[in-house]
Amino acid sequence: MSAAEVTFAKIHKSFGGAVAVRELDLAIRAGEFISLLGPSGCGKTTSLRMLAGLEFPTSGTISIGGRVVNDIAPGKRDVAMVFQSYALYPHMTVGENIAYPLKKQGLARAEREAQVRRIAEMLKLEALLTRKPRQLSGGQQQRVALGRALVRSPKVFLLDEPLSNLDAKLRAHMRAELIELHRSLGRTFVYVTHDQLEAMTMSDRIAVMEGGELRQFAPPREVYDRPANLFVAGFIGTPPMNILHGNFADGRFHHPAMTIPFRPAGTPTKVALGVRPEDVLLGQGPHRAIVRVVEPTGHETIVMLDAGGSPLTARASAESGLRAGEVVPFDLRPDRLHLFDATTTLRLDAREEVTP
Repeated sequence: MSAAEVTFAKIHKSFGGAVAVRELDLAIRAGEFISLLGPSGCGKTTSLRMLAGLEFPTSGTISIGGRVVNDIAPGKRDVAMVFQSYALYPHMTVGENIAYPLKKQGLARAEREAQVRRIAEMLKLEALLTRKPRQLSGGQQQRVALGRALVRSPKVFLLDEPLSNLDAKLRAHMRAELIELHRSLGRTFVYVTHDQLEAMTMSDRIAVMEGGELRQFAPPREVYDRPANLFVAGFIGTPPMNILHGNFADGRFHHPAMTIPFRPAGTPTKVALGVRPEDVLLGQGPHRAIVRVVEPTGHETIVMLDAGGSPLTARASAESGLRAGEVVPFDLRPDRLHLFDATTTLRLDAREEVTP
């Protein structure tokens, strides 16, 4: 059974008077791994639940493999969902949990056992088949939940923050497992997370959501390098992008700490300049800032500055020797600056390259 494309067309979802998802248009290619990324309450889990059939859209259509599924029961949509809580049956063994969907389908016992052995081998669960969920670690329970989804061989896998209950080391391990699993199966994966690292490392494309609306849908590198608006710019990246508010006049961005030449077409007066911490060059340049906080992380130092009354974060080497209170010169990489309309918050692309 092959993967399937998934389409959200003008999907709107309200709970009473509260809008959870607004006019969502999303076309997911067959076999693609996409992440719905955003803060709590942005509509990502509601979108996933509508795709699963656990919620119904107020308006719009959802299609799987070209078939509109708005009125199709969850069990007949050819999707499988892995929940944040794993939702394992506590009274069943690992083997019984994995086999349960096949039992509901009426498969013979011998065939169920063969399928369970296949999945257990794939997920390295062979030695755990007779255990109960309470006897398993969080990572093992997560793999059992995946196994129960895999055994159905669905066209689309839906994963709702499945790694959020794991510690940092195990999350990193399971990210690698999921990447390999997606590669080997070739099925469509729709993954919900608030963790940008998960989205950036695993996804073919990321759908960034805010307030029930889609803000950008693009490959991870594009979301990072060319954020579509101020929300995406500030949400993606650790530490996030610096946003400096100022005015545009006479072909220049004016801020109390700096004046930078730009040549955009039709630039509004009120603008915001975005710059990643790695593109703030400390120890050189015409601008000055006061060091407020120095955070050594081992391989580098995160430096928080005051630049003309605005906070500015930079990355420095572990041996930078910077101290709070000192004044340091800095510059900004001219080819790595981003300009946004402060009123609409949208990216301003119609500009020439910045001149140093």
